[in-house]
Amino acid sequence: MKVRVLGCSGAIAKDCRTTSFLIGDSILLDAGTGVGDLTLEEMAKIDHVLLTHSHLDHIAALPLMLDAVSSQRRYPVQVHALAATIAALQTHVFNNVIWPDFSAIPSAVSPFLQYQAFVSGDVLNIAGVQMEVLPAHHTVPAVGFAVKGNTGWWVFSGDTERNPLFWNRINTLKVACLVIETAFSNRESDLARRSLHLSPEVLAQELAHIAPSDRYPIYVTHTKPSETSLIIDEIKRFDSTTNIFQSQHDIRWLTAGQTFQV
Repeated sequence: MKVRVLGCSGAIAKDCRTTSFLIGDSILLDAGTGVGDLTLEEMAKIDHVLLTHSHLDHIAALPLMLDAVSSQRRYPVQVHALAATIAALQTHVFNNVIWPDFSAIPSAVSPFLQYQAFVSGDVLNIAGVQMEVLPAHHTVPAVGFAVKGNTGWWVFSGDTERNPLFWNRINTLKVACLVIETAFSNRESDLARRSLHLSPEVLAQELAHIAPSDRYPIYVTHTKPSETSLIIDEIKRFDSTTNIFQSQHDIRWLTAGQTFQV
């Protein structure tokens, strides 16, 4: 199974694209601005979009992608999300004010998109790929995902703060790779806590939940462009002063364009 990182930034700037991953050729996990780097032919192959939550940096490219390729497709794109996320899209995006209601055009019988609701804990089979919906703790209803590959599970935390239920579940899986957010630096720890994101000091506390016998690559994602260098330095400082990461974990930095073979 191939996972391609289209975007992994917490905001936009030159060379910074927001969260989106392409799984194989036909599954999009989140639809941030990184989707814009796909060709029309690549976008037209996407049959399924799975969303972690409704925030703009994770759904911004969805309306534009549908507009770009719907006329080239024979079947509607399936958008899989929590019921609350679907309701937010219907109310605030595909509402014929911000964007046309693509679930009703060109007709309700044959629309450009269809919604499929899931709940945390669901195990999905999407285009032959097994995926599990994981709990997340954020300011709006949110989830993460575990995607099963040949060598184990590729796990994405989604946007989250402290999340014991997440660790309880992934500690039962054979994890091949973990992608976890750290949106703010320690100097912005109050803002991180209020917005239910992680900072390096809280990331350290969260990674302590990993079973001692488990070791796998951990990729930091969703850093704010203005804070990325500081966040990296603060995580390295934990590594050198506490040995939390050095002794137990393999910390790396996610970048757009990376691919994983799982």
